[in-house]
Amino acid sequence: MSGFDVGQWVGELRGVRNEWREAQKRQREPAGREFPSREALAGVAEQLKGVLFPMRLGPFDLRQDSEDFYVAHTLDAALHALLAQARLELHYVARHAPRPAAEIDAEAREAVRAFGAALPGIRRLLDSDVVAAYQGDPAAHSVDEVLLCYPGVLAMIYHRLAHRLYRLQLPLLARIVAELAHGQTGIDIHPGAQIGRGFFIDHGTGVVIGETAVIGQRVRIYQAVTLGAKRFPVDGHGLLQKGLPRHPVVEDEVVIYAGATILGRVTIGRGAVIGGNVWLTADVPPGASVTQAGVQNAAASGEVLSAAAQ
Repeated sequence: MSGFDVGQWVGELRGVRNEWREAQKRQREPAGREFPSREALAGVAEQLKGVLFPMRLGPFDLRQDSEDFYVAHTLDAALHALLAQARLELHYVARHAPRPAAEIDAEAREAVRAFGAALPGIRRLLDSDVVAAYQGDPAAHSVDEVLLCYPGVLAMIYHRLAHRLYRLQLPLLARIVAELAHGQTGIDIHPGAQIGRGFFIDHGTGVVIGETAVIGQRVRIYQAVTLGAKRFPVDGHGLLQKGLPRHPVVEDEVVIYAGATILGRVTIGRGAVIGGNVWLTADVPPGASVTQAGVQNAAASGEVLSAAAQ
């Protein structure tokens, strides 16, 4: 023991916890863990990376002749662990509107079954992301290099998994998985963001993609790009209205260079190129090239953004 007299502090901390639980209408009865575990989901995500790419992200001593055995064993363990977390989330959601436990458990099991069924499709999407990274970076020597080393690819592995959980009405699990990727890569993608095939984030640090962003196919973005919201409408009580479309729509084959900030429900047209450090709050037509100098000149002359898009 340290010799500190911690008894008073323990009592004060208990009082603060009880105040919070009472304000949040939490149950006082000891009933085990109430909400999902970040640590458990980190383990699930690590297992799923190996399931999706066993020979590259699985055990270092894995051989192809035992690949299916490893995938079967690891996937079964991951799905059972995920089921336990899904039950916790659904019970947590139902705390203010109780439902039969059997109904919640059946919903959790069906969600996890659907998640498992989606994994082959997720692998195909990730293959397209890996190829896009290899083809989009002249410094890449192989597809294996980008899978093993590129933070943008790692972020997309987590995002493809998190987005499926989000679509299956498990938003808390999805957000935890997304934040695991954020912590490891510095890339912040909300699990609600819709991202098409062949997406490549080069370098990646500081990228932010909001919940309602929609990104088409074969899009490439660089570090410190923000696809964010411009304003946050409130309801009659002054509370933020949630779930409204508020982030950009980026169409196919767009390139967005480092430091660009695009805010609001604007559309960046197919094949457009957005230069570094550009600040945009208006639509960009297909095929346009927007530079920082062009935006500044258009603003100085009072012209609309289309004058900056050449």
